[in-house]
Amino acid sequence: QVQLVESGGGLVQAGGSLRLSCAASGRTFSNYAMGWFRQAPGKEREFVATISWNYGSTRYADSVKGRFTISRDNAKSTVYLQMNSLKPEDTAVYYCAASGVTGFSPYRHDYGYWGQGTQVTVSS
Repeated sequence: QVQLVESGGGLVQAGGSLRLSCAASGRTFSNYAMGWFRQAPGKEREFVATISWNYGSTRYADSVKGRFTISRDNAKSTVYLQMNSLKPEDTAVYYCAASGVTGFSPYRHDYGYWGQGTQVTVSS
């Protein structure tokens, strides 16, 4: 089992920045690819960013490319999502997730462990 706890969400004005953190406990964190997903009211949960277990590879949704950066610190069992130039359409509950796939994955069904989510609200 892997337990995931997100933090760092909040209310920010458009153009501002936030950094989300996701602390993992349980099984060896460095064995897992990690991802961030988000879900806005009335919408499906969607992929935001993913990072491979060994730091080397990342992938982003087109909607956040160039604005968001995913990173991880295996020594601290933590994954981060730095969000810059935030837009009102980034408003959602953000979830981190862990996957046992080789490499990384943008697909929800590849992730077996999920956090409880943290709310991000961007005002215009």
